[in-house]
Order: sequence, then structure tokens, then C-alpha cells
Amino acid sequence: MSKIGKGLKLVKLIILNFGKLYSHITTHNIKSLIYHILKGNFGLINHNVMLLLNISHNNLKLDLIENCNFKEPLLFNECQSPKVSIVIPVYNQWQYTYKCLKSILLHTRDIEYEIIIADDVSADETVLINDIVKNIIVVRNEKNLGFLLNCNNAARKATGTHLLFLNNDTQVQEGWLSSLVELIERDEKIGMVGSKLVYPDGRLQEAGGIIWNDASGWNYGKFDDPTKPEYNYVKEVDYISGASIMIKKSLWDKIGGFDKRYVPAYYEDTDLAFEVRKHGYKVMYQPKSVAVHFEGISHGTDTNNGIKTYQVKNREKFIEKWKDELNNQFKHGENVFLTRDRSKDKKHMLVIDHYVPTYDKDAGSRATWNYMEFFVGCGYKVTFLGDSYHRNEPYTSMLESMGIEVLYGLEYRKNFEAWFKKNGKYFDEVILSRPHIAVKYIDIIKAHSSAKTIYYAHDLHFLREQRQYEITQDKKLIESSDSWKQIELELMSKTDETWLFSQYEKKILKEYDFKIKVVPLFLYKQFDQKSKNIAILDNNIMFIGGFSHVPNLDGMQWFIQNCWKEIKKKNSTVKLTIAGSNMPEQLKKLDGEDGIVVKGYLTDEELRLLYENSKVAVIPLRFGAGVKGKVVEALYNSTPIVTTTIGAEGLIEAQNYMKIADTKEEFVEAVLEMLKSETNEKYAKNSLEYCAQYFSYDYLDKVLKND
Repeated sequence: MSKIGKGLKLVKLIILNFGKLYSHITTHNIKSLIYHILKGNFGLINHNVMLLLNISHNNLKLDLIENCNFKEPLLFNECQSPKVSIVIPVYNQWQYTYKCLKSILLHTRDIEYEIIIADDVSADETVLINDIVKNIIVVRNEKNLGFLLNCNNAARKATGTHLLFLNNDTQVQEGWLSSLVELIERDEKIGMVGSKLVYPDGRLQEAGGIIWNDASGWNYGKFDDPTKPEYNYVKEVDYISGASIMIKKSLWDKIGGFDKRYVPAYYEDTDLAFEVRKHGYKVMYQPKSVAVHFEGISHGTDTNNGIKTYQVKNREKFIEKWKDELNNQFKHGENVFLTRDRSKDKKHMLVIDHYVPTYDKDAGSRATWNYMEFFVGCGYKVTFLGDSYHRNEPYTSMLESMGIEVLYGLEYRKNFEAWFKKNGKYFDEVILSRPHIAVKYIDIIKAHSSAKTIYYAHDLHFLREQRQYEITQDKKLIESSDSWKQIELELMSKTDETWLFSQYEKKILKEYDFKIKVVPLFLYKQFDQKSKNIAILDNNIMFIGGFSHVPNLDGMQWFIQNCWKEIKKKNSTVKLTIAGSNMPEQLKKLDGEDGIVVKGYLTDEELRLLYENSKVAVIPLRFGAGVKGKVVEALYNSTPIVTTTIGAEGLIEAQNYMKIADTKEEFVEAVLEMLKSETNEKYAKNSLEYCAQYFSYDYLDKVLKND
């Protein structure tokens, strides 16, 4: 087709879809469109238009500076001891530089920084920058050095702990700098970090870079929706484009800056990333740091003319320098799933549960959270799928910050099987939680992957409902129990391994030929808490639990109706605090009556204080299954426990670490005895030792290795 024909076809495409394209119209896009029309690049224009039409609607909100007074003064804070030195190389383009500086001023908080303008002999309004922008450092070269040498020269003036190179054709967004600092200081082995780069129209420009074995590169995710899950978890990358990169200043000095063989520009940022790894450090991508990049403003896009020709020349130099390392990279376009986060040498794990775990609201969620933390710490690349496909915050962002990819959104809901069919070969292990969730996915997993499958049971649902029937005599529970048993046993037969929290439940299943491991419910790292001063504590007892869980409500109602008045009668000073999420009205009404305080959901800090100020935790469960999170949590917080046989079930030698009582008379007597200082101190001292023995990372590691 002739250029005229292609042009007419393109005009028709734009006219027919103008309504969809309207929201993407920006000054930058109009200039780019005119440039490519004059060049006759209709194929490229058509490609970009189609990407705009097909891109998912995203929720990325950009705060862009459009029109402004370029002589309006910008006043930065004076900084004597900066955490970060921001180096901005410039050569003319004053309006872009001004907007870049203004975006820093508007969107940078809580971090001390200095700005160093590296002026490579500009001839426009940039020469007047000191009259307009205050409290910055301007390094003006005597002759034009080119991008690389300009950066190296200006970096010598930096006094910050970290050095950040920022293109002048960028506009940074809220939280861009603090998130980079948080990441680089989180792990001493992280040497360099970089931002998510987006176009002014909201499309993704890069979520980290990939280098193939021929030294060609990919801007991962280019032109896609930047809010998709695959672009929003912290990860290791081959390199980060130099538009926004931060490196430890000490490491920069050790490396010697950008390698001069790449003068004047191109491949210097990729080379720096390879140097960082050569020195034993990691290069990381931080999706929370967003910089809008007007790509091509600095050097254009044509590699056949001007400075862009060095992009081709320097690639050959890069190949010569890093040929051994390139032999370890994949061929161009292969195994993107592994190259996007440098995970080819890691084990890959998929964890499936009902929703993103709300670790501070229920025991099952906390357990799942703990286990994902554990496997990340063991070097696994962990991917999480919640069957709700909902981006539940702040929990999703917290997991992504840990390096866990969380699959969410309509696209994954509709296409999970197709996604897994494509990528299942990369997974080594798949953990499926809860029977009603696991049963939906087990056949898909087995059909498209050879991964080891683990049924992460939490508890035996059929046992819980069988016991509830014994209390309530509701015959529907027998039918439900039988149904759950069929599902659970089928899952155990289909998966390679079943994980239970309870030793008792393993005994129940001994007649079946299943491979079962009893693993700890919660995992703790520190066991150095200060002991409680029992002598100064009031006679406070507590109950904590999520009340959407039926056994918790039943147990608390039983305790109030059968035990509380008798306890108060024999010890009038005692007080009871009831706390937990989804507090029902029948318990809320008890607040203020007869020494009872009713609270709803508690933050972790509020819960810690409740444990700290309570002498006894009562856990009066009459039915249920599995190991109870509230029991383990009380043990960890050195709060002596009075519970039932059901509450203590599944724990090794539980009778030595808590009082167990099943009748109302026994329960009342046990609570009164536990309030005595001598008894209380004995159980409090033993509690933490028990947790250290059976609920630590080391214990889980030993269980998993013991086949």
C-alpha cells in the first residue's frame, strides 16, 4: 500500500475512534504525531493508535504540570546533610527542566535531598536558572561534555548517601523518592533501584529492563496498562533506564561512575547495572516510584542520525565487555516470565487462597501471610492468587512490596486458566488453601503443570461441622459435614502433600494413604520480649477472635451465660475485655455491664497492649477444628491461657502450657486459679519458650526438610 493509502486508512481509523482516543490527547502526543507524519511513519502511528484503543482503562492518576510561568521562582529547602543527591543533566530544553524541578518541589516529602543541575553549556533560559530556582547547585561545564561525562562530572559535587540521576524530561509523582530510599535501605545487598516510567498519556514506558543474550534490550511492559499486577511488585531486574535511577554513592565511587567507553551516551545505564551485580549487589525496580518520562525529548528516537547513532555503536562495546555474562541471558524474546524479574535460578511458588490475606483480622490470613514471608525469605519467587481477584488494600501493596506478584482484576478472573496454561511450566510448587477454593483450581493446576501440589488445609471442615452438630443437633450440619469430607478427601488424594496444623487431625486421617505434614500455624522470628510484671497487673482477662467465625461467637456466649457471673461473684475485681472483628450486636450490648468491656477490631499495636495488660486469655471453644490462632498468639504474648479440649487440640503437650477445662465449674475454677500470681507467673514464663520451640521459622524449616 502506498504512503497516501496508509495515511488515508490511518485518518479513517482515528476519526472512527476519536471518542476513545480523546482522553489520550496531550501536547507531547500531538508533537510526536506531527513528527512521524512528516517522516511518513504511518505504520508506527497505526501501531501506537491500536495500542491506545486496546489498552485497559487504568486507575493511575498522574499530576502533570502543563502550562506554567517559567519565570515563577522555585524555592527549595537548604539542606546541609542530604540523604539523596539528585543529579539532573541538562542541555537546553529549559521548559522541561523547569517542570521537572517543579514536580520535585511538589511531590517530594520526608526525605532530605540536594539538587545538582549538570548544565552541559546550555544556550537558552537555562543560563538564568540561579535567578529563578533557589538553593540548588549548578555545575556548568566550560565545554560540552556529552551526557555521560556531564553526569560523572556533576556527581563529584554530590554529598548525599545516595546518588540519583533524573532526566530533565521527567515529571516525578508523589512518593517517588521516599519509596526508592526505603527500598535501597531495606537490604544492604541492594545497590541500585529505579522507578516505574510512564508516558504522559498514562501508558507504561518501562517496568524494569530486560537484556537478551545479543545485548538487545526490552522496556518491559512498554505501552501497556501500568496498573496491571505484573508491573506492580518489587523485583530484581537486568537494568533500569537511566531516566530515574538511584545508586549508593559509595558503590558509585567504587565502580568509578559511568564507563567512559560509552561516551557520549547510550548503554551507560545498562553497563552500570551489570557493574552493580559484578560488585555483589542487586538492581531493583520500585513500582511505587513513578516518573512520567517524555521519551525522545532529550535525544530523539532515530538511531540513524545524531547522538542516537551511538545506541548502535555502544551495543557492540557492551557485548565485548560483558560477553560472558550475556551467555547467561536468554535468547531474544524467550522466557519473558523468568527474565522480567531475573528469577530463572529461583524456585517459583503459586499460592491460592480465597482473597488477599488480611493478616491482622483472622488467623487463617495471618498463617498464609507468614508462610509467604517465609518462602520469600528462602529465595522463592512467590505469586499469589486470591479467588476474589480483588486488589484488597493495604494488604496487596504490602505483599507487592515484599516482592510477591499478586494476580487481581477482571483480566485474570476471565483468563486465569489460559494464563496458567501458558506459565504453569515455570512453577515448582503450588499451595492451594481451603477446600472450597482448592477444589476450583486443582484440576487446572494438574492439567497444565508438573509442579508439586500442596493442599494447605488450615483445619478439617468436616470435623468442625460434625462437632457443631453435636452441640446444636442441627441435622443440616451432618449433611454439610459429609459433603465437606468428600471434598477434602478428594483434594488430599489429588495433591502430592497435605499440610495440617493439628497433630490430632493427622491421627484422624491415618487410615488414608495421604502424605501429611503437621506444620506450625504461625511463624515468629523474635523471642526476646520482656517478661510481664504480674504483680502490678489488674485482674483483667481477655478474649480475642473474629466473630464471623461461628465457634468464637458460640464460645463467648457460653462463657458469659455460664461462667462470668460465678467468676465475678468469687473475685469482684476481675474485668473482661472482648475484642475482635465483625463484633455482633448481642455482644456489643454487653459493653459496660458487670465489668465487661467490648471492643471491635484492634490494630496490632492495640492488640499488643491488650495482651500486655491482661493476666489471662480465656478461649472457651466448644467446637471447631485445627490449631487455634488465638491460642498460639496468647502463648507468644506470654499471656496464660484457660481453654477447652477443643481449644488446646492439636498442640504438643498442651496440658503443660495452659489450663484445660470443659465444664462450666472446671472453667470457673481454672480462671480463678490462673489469676493467682504464682500460677500466672509459671504459665507466662513457659509460654514463650513453647512458641520458640514449635512456632519459629527454624522449626518450619526442619519440618519441611524432614521427609
